[in-house]
Amino acid sequence: MIAMPRIIPAVLRRNRRKNSVRAPRELFLRCRMDISMKQFALLSTSALLAALMVGCNSAPTETRPTTETTTGEKPAETTAARPASPGAGNKQEGETYKIGIVASLNGELKPWGDDSLAGAKLAVIEANKAGGINGKKVELLIEDSASKAEQGKTAADRLISKGAIAIVGEVASGITAQIGNSAFDAGVPVVAIGATRTDITDKGNNIFRVCYTDDFQGPVMAKFAYEELNNRKVAIFTDNKQTYSVGLSESFKKEFIKLGGEIVAEEFYNSGDQQFNGQLTNIKGKNPDSMFLSGYFTEVGLIARQSKDAGLKVSLLGGDGWDSEDLVAGGGEAILGGYFCNHYSSTEARPEVGQFLEMWKAAYNGKAPGTTMGALGYDAVMLTVDAAKRSKSADSKGLITALEETEKFPAISGEITLKGMNGNPPKRALVVEVTKTGQVFRKAYDFFK
Repeated sequence: MIAMPRIIPAVLRRNRRKNSVRAPRELFLRCRMDISMKQFALLSTSALLAALMVGCNSAPTETRPTTETTTGEKPAETTAARPASPGAGNKQEGETYKIGIVASLNGELKPWGDDSLAGAKLAVIEANKAGGINGKKVELLIEDSASKAEQGKTAADRLISKGAIAIVGEVASGITAQIGNSAFDAGVPVVAIGATRTDITDKGNNIFRVCYTDDFQGPVMAKFAYEELNNRKVAIFTDNKQTYSVGLSESFKKEFIKLGGEIVAEEFYNSGDQQFNGQLTNIKGKNPDSMFLSGYFTEVGLIARQSKDAGLKVSLLGGDGWDSEDLVAGGGEAILGGYFCNHYSSTEARPEVGQFLEMWKAAYNGKAPGTTMGALGYDAVMLTVDAAKRSKSADSKGLITALEETEKFPAISGEITLKGMNGNPPKRALVVEVTKTGQVFRKAYDFFK
């Protein structure tokens, strides 16, 4: 995501930052012919969704979201080569193995910066308990982006000058893009924590991520709306100033129409707006079953309140830009019962999640992570450590190669494979429901086993 939003009272902003009926085998064969990761993500998602599409006969108010995991065939690896980073990178020196992190420790994104840093610190503790990297202790170098893209670049430059072999971060895609620019020139690998914008990894062969992309979560929410909520008519409300929101709305729209649904209204607003009555009046006149809000939780909360006041009785749907403990504070009762796509849920019944929560609570006074960025920050560092152990040389260049060779890494947020994927792991996605007590896991979409 590029433009940084303003702060609105009572809540903080999250800035991040992303069917046909042909037979699945036919569409997979078409996927194998694509040469870009972006095309791959769109086509493979459509094919897999088609394969899994089932009718839902219950009305939206009667729907009981399931907790089953849907799986499908693993897609073909991508073959298009990304530009090779020209820099020499850094070499391991001294008694520690230096890994840097850029996090928003100040500014609008501070909640996500705090969680991602806490996850990274926990990973370093666990890695060092297990012997570090080939006998060397892991040292975490920390820099603050202050929720600003230009400061993210400066932070990356500092980490590189301090000898960081790799950089993890950021959450916001706009900041991550700037980190990637510096790291590409220097030859240092980047493992993005929560940057979902599809083009982040296109910069070069040194950039990777542990999260899914916007080309995946849009179709996931379209499928959930069509099949689980039995929605057939949807209104889309987009933040026109945020690339993240625009792209997510578009991917949702395309998939929902392919599934047989209808987009009955499309309205827009700008980051920082606080009045949405005109757009909501237009949407109400179209009688949608649900409204897809692709922006960030700050406006989403206000929109939810104002839609309720306007008498607009619809299901509210969104992407991972909703992920915040402050979502309910912003939206009140109007946001309860809404659904959004996320990378991880503390309420998911997987052994890995339970073990992670035990470690987290032991380290942080019994509290669970506030957002999914805690788990993704942990995953980003542990993935980097794992690759460093496999690297044939103790330097950035060797680490880039080792990261690219990663297959089936058992991350907290779901298995990660980077080999042949141009930095974009085919990830599982969760749909969670907003409740008074937090997010509740409802369904997993896991197409890539």
